[in-house]
Formats: sequence, C-alpha cells, structure tokens
Amino acid sequence: MRAFLISVSAAALLAACGNPESEDANTAAEPAASSEAATPEAGAGTEVSAEAQAAETERLNAFFQEVFERELALSPQGQTYLGMIDDNDAYGRWDDVSDAAFEAGMDRARGDLERLRNDFDYDLLTEEAQVSYRFFEFVQENTLDQGDFRDQTYIFTQFFGPHSDMPSLLIGYHRVNSADQARAYVSRLQGLGPAIAQLAAQARARAEAGVQPPEFAYPVIINTARGLITGAPFDETGADSPLWADLQQKTNALDIPQEERDAILDAGRAALIDSVQPAYEALIAEMERQAGTVGDEDGVWHLPRGEAYYAAQLRNYTTRDDMSAEDIHQLGLSEVDRIHEEMRGIMQEVGFEGSLQDFFAHLRESPEFYYEDSDAGRERYLAEATAMIDTMREEIPAYFGRLPQAEMEVRAVEPYRIETATGAFYEPGPLDRSAPAAYYVNLAHMDELPVYQMETLAYHEGIPGHHLQSAIAQELDNVPMFQRVTWYSAYGEGWALYSERLGKDMGMFTDPYQDFGRLSYEVFRAARLVVDTGIHHHRWTEEQAAAYMLENTPMTAGDIQNEIRRYIVWPGQAVSYKVGMETILDLRQRAMEALGEDFDYREFHDVVLGNGSVPLTLLSELVDEYIADNQNG
Repeated sequence: MRAFLISVSAAALLAACGNPESEDANTAAEPAASSEAATPEAGAGTEVSAEAQAAETERLNAFFQEVFERELALSPQGQTYLGMIDDNDAYGRWDDVSDAAFEAGMDRARGDLERLRNDFDYDLLTEEAQVSYRFFEFVQENTLDQGDFRDQTYIFTQFFGPHSDMPSLLIGYHRVNSADQARAYVSRLQGLGPAIAQLAAQARARAEAGVQPPEFAYPVIINTARGLITGAPFDETGADSPLWADLQQKTNALDIPQEERDAILDAGRAALIDSVQPAYEALIAEMERQAGTVGDEDGVWHLPRGEAYYAAQLRNYTTRDDMSAEDIHQLGLSEVDRIHEEMRGIMQEVGFEGSLQDFFAHLRESPEFYYEDSDAGRERYLAEATAMIDTMREEIPAYFGRLPQAEMEVRAVEPYRIETATGAFYEPGPLDRSAPAAYYVNLAHMDELPVYQMETLAYHEGIPGHHLQSAIAQELDNVPMFQRVTWYSAYGEGWALYSERLGKDMGMFTDPYQDFGRLSYEVFRAARLVVDTGIHHHRWTEEQAAAYMLENTPMTAGDIQNEIRRYIVWPGQAVSYKVGMETILDLRQRAMEALGEDFDYREFHDVVLGNGSVPLTLLSELVDEYIADNQNG
C-alpha cells in the first residue's frame, strides 16, 4: 500500500499506468509559477478575528475535499487501493489511460492552482490551514512540472509497468465478498485487454520518438507478460494462470448458488481468452520488436529532453529546489567517505584485521551472521525483531510528544507473495484502525537476511520509522484528507532513514555489529546519490556504476546489478532517501543551535511529523517557524 498512498492531484490518480510511484504525482503541461512568488509570507497581514479565520478556513477545507472527492471519483484504481469498494460500477473499471484523460487532468490541476490563489485569502487562514494551503500548492505545482515530461517516461520496464501492476491490483487488492464484486473482477478482466493495448500503442509512439528503456528491460517485460497468459485457460500445461487461479479461489469461496458461481467463472474465462490474451500477445510482439531497436545508452541523458527531464525528476524526488545533480553527486561522495571512516572504527572495535572490503566479504560470507534456514531460525528472527520493536516502543515517549494510536505487528511475508516481495517492508493499517499495521520480513531465504541488519530494519520499517510517520499522518485531526494520505518519498523514506540514525542518538545499537548494519544501510543510500547522478548526469555506464557500488558497499554483485538497473529505469527516485535524511538532520541541527538548552526532541519531532508527508521545502519553513516561535517565547 505504501507504494500507492494516494495524492489529491490528478497525476497521482492517473499515473498508475505510467509511473511506479504514483504518489509523486507526475503530470501536466507547463510549470506553474513559483510558490515563493505566489504565496504570502506566513504571518503577513493584519490581525484578524477568530470568526473570520474560521470561516475562510472552512471554505478552503471544503475546496480541498471537493477536489479530493472529484479526483478519487475519476480513479477506480485509487478507490480500490484505499479500500473504497462499495461503488460496484467503479469497482469493475480501470482508470482512463488515454492521452485525452491525462490532458484533462492537467487542465484540472492548472485550474485548481488558479482557484487556490485567486479565491482564498491566505492571511485570513488559521496557521494550520496556511500549512495545508502551501502543501496543496506544492502538489499542484509539482504535478504541472512533472507532467511536462510525461513523454520522456518509460511505460513498461523490468521493474514496474501496467502489464504487472494492473494484475497485481486484481490479485492483491480486489476483494471479492459478494457475487457483485466477483462480477466486477470479471468486468476488470474485460477492460484489462483494451487498457494494455492502449498503453502498448503509447509505448510504441514513445519508442519511435527515441524514448524506450534499455535492452536489459525487455526480456523481463516479455517473460512477465508471458507468465500472465501461461496455464489454464490459455493452454493445457496443467497449471492455472495467475489471474484465473485468483478469480476461481475468490469466487469459489463465496456462499452463492453453484449456477451463479459457474456463470461468473464462465464469463471470467471468456474475458481472459477474448480480452487479456490477445492484448498480452500483442504487447509481447511489440516488446520483441522494440528490443531490436534499442541503443546501448543507460542514462536518461540520451532522451530527446533528457537533461531537463532528469532535473525535473530530481526536483520531484527531493521535493527541494536548491540541489543540482552535481550537488547531490558531491554530497554522496562525501557521505560515503564519512561513513567508511565510522565503519573502520567498528572494525577496530571488534578486532578485525584487513581492508574494509575484506570486512564486507566477511559479513557476507560468515554463517555466524545468518540464522539457520529452518522454522526455528525464522521464529528466532521474528521474535528478536519483535523484541527490538518492543524495546524501542518503551523509549519513544521521551522523544515524541505525539504518538500513534494504531497498533503494529511484526509478521512474516505470507506464502502467496513470498517469492516476489522485497526483504522487508511496512504496510499501514486501514484508516479506521480496524486492523493493525505490519512490519513484514521476507523469510524465504535466510541467507539473504543478515542478522546484523535486524535492528536497523526494525527502526526503519517499524518504530520510529514508517509506522510512526504513517500512523500519525493517518490520525491527524482537523486537516484535509489529501494531507493525511499524500506521500512523498523524500519525506517518507527520508524519515525512515533518519529513524535509523535516531536510534543511535537514543542509545540503541549497543552491539557493534548491529551498528555496522546501520552504517551498511546508510552507505548504501549514500552510494545511491553517487550512482544515480553518475548514470544520468555524468553518463556512467552500468558497469561503472556497478563497480562503484561493489567497492563501496557490502552488497553482493547480484543485488548490485538489480539495484543499478532499477536506477536506470527509475531516474531520481533513489536519491530521495539520503537527501530526505540529511535534510531532517540539518533542520534538527539548525534547531539545536538556535534554541540551545531549550531544544526539545519531542517538540521538534512533533513539528516534523505533525502535518503529513510534506515536501522538504515546506518542512524547512515549518521548522524555521517553530524556531522563531520558541525564540520569541
């Protein structure tokens, strides 16, 4: 769910078929005016009455809710991801993926920004509403900025794309609790073919304009597409295809007459054969054709507007406007050097003799750093990870004023997705807190889950990382809905990485190997800054990028190849983690220096977490306001 947390902007709702991280809102036509010029300074203007503030704030929040509901109504997929499944007509449809729908969404975003600036008096708003105003303004500006480069993006890649994302929605999120919901599933199968065909045509047009992913992406795209139409009802290999198996399982679990069940399954089989299969066969043929035309360049610099596109991606994924590609590259180099020095200090502490690369190899290869590949080993890992979370839970009241009400559990990844899930991830609970959130650990291959990284993962994915940030955002009172569910990677992943460092500041990581695990994750994120900008700005080859990662991180060569290829097709996203962490650390240091003995971790963290997943530019303004308020008593 964290990969889709929905944004108010049209881009976030429509980009599920064009961008793997649709919460980052890629859309539109021409960049909007700078918010610095358009938004009044906080605190400007004369004193106003409480009644006037309340009235203007109420009007603004009604506008935000109107926009949110309008955009959500246009996104059946967004409704499904948010668990809104009562509208059975919407539950049976996909988002409109046409170019016309995209342009209409950009027109709406442009109109919403104009209406915000012309129809509401910023100085009449409460302080909380002024934050919402600036947040919404950023979302729309970013939507327009990113939308200008839609034609430079890859639709299908080895890492993401509608060919896999749309079936994943059906399998993972389309619940079937009634016959009508089963028929909605069938309706989506009928619509899947035309949607894939439309997107394949768009990908062909982009390829003809010089925008297509590298050669390594095509075999994976083709194999993924082929896997979805292999097995019954497409052939007689003896196994059911993924969508057919899922539809049968969900429909057969219903307490309905057998005749009705058979009719639903017959319609589903027909939709798979008549709609899904021909579209995927055509997609495979198109990808095979494109594979023979692709060049050997890796970075997006080779695209028609590649340099400007990459700069826009960096703005999107850092949510800052003051960092160039070279700034990010140099930050990465300096941070790698700093972290290596800390690592060498731990090597001396544990008495290891040899180079840093030797120590990396020792940690990768020594069985003492991995639990046995058995039920007992898995249970031990889960128990110890839970204990780390429980210990941290007892400590956080000293560092956080606002604490979430939502519960969180440590769980093993379920068998149905264990082979495709990442090593560890967080899934928030529902907004009504009817079920707990979860920190998931993939225990499929224990030799890929080093014990010395356990503490770091617990703080990053659980507490005080993603769970505190996500649950507190969901539970915010008196803020617009968009503010509770919008999610930016620079903020969310930056906070989670900051939480690892906060654990150290709180006195955790007493085991030097666990502390090395913390540093191993941090150096990995620092190296990402170097490699992402290396590929897309300095024009490094895949081999150059891989060599840098292998020398400077504890990662294996196989993992590095997958990571590098991810950065190649998803430019800019990998820099969000470390840039976000560094921004929060810099803001904390700024507050500490300004407030001296008056600095309070709880107050600072409440400022950082108290307004949702805000862009880092806005977060900086909020911290400055917090400092000024404290200095003024």
